[in-house]
Amino acid sequence: MRCVIARYPFELTKNGVLASMKGVRPELVTGDSVTIGRRRYPVKQVGRVLTGQDPRDFTSGEVTRAMARLGFTCHEAQAAVPVPVLTPLQTASALLGSPAASEAV
Repeated sequence: MRCVIARYPFELTKNGVLASMKGVRPELVTGDSVTIGRRRYPVKQVGRVLTGQDPRDFTSGEVTRAMARLGFTCHEAQAAVPVPVLTPLQTASALLGSPAASEAV
């Protein structure tokens, strides 16, 4: 399949991508990712390995579209889950152990 990444044309095949990514250890996924084989890779890492270009030269969308067209499963970046911040009083209560509901009466 012919695709354009960072204004350069590339001929990619599913078997070619599998062969290129064989033996490559996945980096930490912090954004969009793609499942290749049994591993989940960041799309920027996949683009860097396949094209030999600096990841700043292409967008994750370009690589995601190419991988999806080849039949790989692509994943969007997961939204950050807000962590509740306890007040100093709540922290102290949690450390000391809050009284049971039956003792509060």
